[in-house]
Amino acid sequence: MSVRRHKDSFKVRLLAGFMAFTNVLALGQSQLPSAPSVSLEMPKSHNPFGPYIGSDVPASPMANSPRLNQLVRDGKLYLSLQDAISLALENNLDLAIARYNLPIAETDILRTQAGGIFRGVNTGVVQGTPGGGIGGLGSGAPGGGAGGTTAGAGGAGAGASGLVQSTLGSGTAVSGYDPFLSVNSGVEHQTQPLSNLQLNGVPTLQTNIGQFNANYSQSFPTGSSISFEFDNNRQTTNAIFQNLSPALNSFYRITFRQELLAGFGFGPNLRYLRIAKNDKKISDIAFRDQVIATVTQIENIYWDLVNAYEQARVNEQSLNFAAQSLGNAKKQLQLESIPEMDVLRAEAEVSKRDQDLTVARTNLQLQESLIKNALTRSLDDAVLEEMPVVPTDSLQTLSIESTQPILDLITQALSARPELLESDVDLQNRQISRKAAKNALLPSLSLVGFYGGTGLAGELNPVFQGSNSSSVPADFGGALGNAFNNSSPDYYVGFNLTIPFRNRIAKADQYRSELEYRQSELRREELKKQIRIEVRNAQYALQQSRARLEAARKARDLANRTFEITQKEQTLGAGSSFQTMTAQRDLALAELDLVTATTTYQKANVELDRATGSTLEHNGIQIADAIKGTVSTPAP
Repeated sequence: MSVRRHKDSFKVRLLAGFMAFTNVLALGQSQLPSAPSVSLEMPKSHNPFGPYIGSDVPASPMANSPRLNQLVRDGKLYLSLQDAISLALENNLDLAIARYNLPIAETDILRTQAGGIFRGVNTGVVQGTPGGGIGGLGSGAPGGGAGGTTAGAGGAGAGASGLVQSTLGSGTAVSGYDPFLSVNSGVEHQTQPLSNLQLNGVPTLQTNIGQFNANYSQSFPTGSSISFEFDNNRQTTNAIFQNLSPALNSFYRITFRQELLAGFGFGPNLRYLRIAKNDKKISDIAFRDQVIATVTQIENIYWDLVNAYEQARVNEQSLNFAAQSLGNAKKQLQLESIPEMDVLRAEAEVSKRDQDLTVARTNLQLQESLIKNALTRSLDDAVLEEMPVVPTDSLQTLSIESTQPILDLITQALSARPELLESDVDLQNRQISRKAAKNALLPSLSLVGFYGGTGLAGELNPVFQGSNSSSVPADFGGALGNAFNNSSPDYYVGFNLTIPFRNRIAKADQYRSELEYRQSELRREELKKQIRIEVRNAQYALQQSRARLEAARKARDLANRTFEITQKEQTLGAGSSFQTMTAQRDLALAELDLVTATTTYQKANVELDRATGSTLEHNGIQIADAIKGTVSTPAP
């Protein structure tokens, strides 16, 4: 007997130890950070060969973040709204796609720092996640076109919303600001037959030439440029009348050029860089817009899931009551206390409610699939794909909150809506282009000057016929010294003036840039009016949904009271089972209507947050977490 107790005690201690170890392991997992996302920043290196080596972007990880596994218990995924938002920031592929637009904008800055033209940025909202109004499932989704391919305010080419921005970045040509060094060196042997001997004294002229030439050039944002040319060659020949062989030549020239009218100053020459920096701001704002659109979509999907979950629960309770009533009716029929018609009615009611439950359950399964698709990078795991999702935020505990005055909401929206912020930066870009296009109307006037020198050296030709003498140095050092000692200077100062008569191309571009700027101003005002209407519409929808919610609650309470009365009457023998079943059916319909009204009210709050640009603040979302794709808050 004592041995059995000892074994039982040992089993209890072993089980307790295993549970403690499991709890510690679970605690450790709950504190694990999400899987780090791939760094999309362009790598920097001090390696002198780095500018000539390509940089690869690693493939994006397709594994889901650890947070997902931490929310699985007993084979079910328990999900709160905050959990859903955190998982979306870490895993949603719409955000993952839009995240690439940020470093793409950075590449434009690097490109324009060297004088290259900007390629533009994408400001469209990626909408590849079905549900919550996307992909034909649901309604009321915000945002732009699929895949983020809609033309945005910051890009080149045709603009969005009927705007034209073909003159963005127009103006005089911008030279590259990265210095260039070109070097050519080589040797040449040339044999040339001659028709007479008077010039060179030989029937066949043979010449050996060795050369080393270098050229350095660089332009500057002031509209100026410099270049340095350095040429050297060594020549030997079999000509008997050539005084020097080998003959050593050295030559250099420094050239300076400054634009004085068109292309003068930082304005026209740094316009690409300034537009690229503004495009980076637009890209940041557009990503914020993407986060708002995605979070809004996730909230709508979540409340659709809660709605489906509650509808399935209500329909299941209704079916259970109908089945119980059918069982009681059959017993009463055997006792001949009710007619057979009552049993047939009860059977029909069970069939109808079973159909309603099937519809509700399949709709719940669809909503589970939609939210799992929205919150994961991959659904290749068959277990995860079939895993039930249990929403932990209930509609029953919803409290009705008062909203701010409409004018305060409009003021908040006008200061926070990403579209309006993008429009402000876009106007700055167009203003830069206006000034550059006006500068391009001016004639081209350049101040040009150069200074150089030439040096000669060489040995006397040993086959020279006649008197042979030379005062030049014999080696290359002497030639180089003579080139740089100002003994043979070569200099020039002058102006180059180019006047395009009629100047129709530049005039058309300049006036077009003015038209496009004024068009954008009107579009900005139209956008402000649109935002005002959206805020008012969202507030009206919230007021209407609040009224519907209050009415649905009263109707549910009345239906519940009616059901209780008919149930008591049936118990006392004063009522029929059909009346009780009818009252219970009315109660179920009232509860379903309350669920729908509550969901509509929640979605109205979500839309008001989107319309006022307060989605991120109300959900405690840090834009830095969305950029990194990791949320520091651990799962509960």
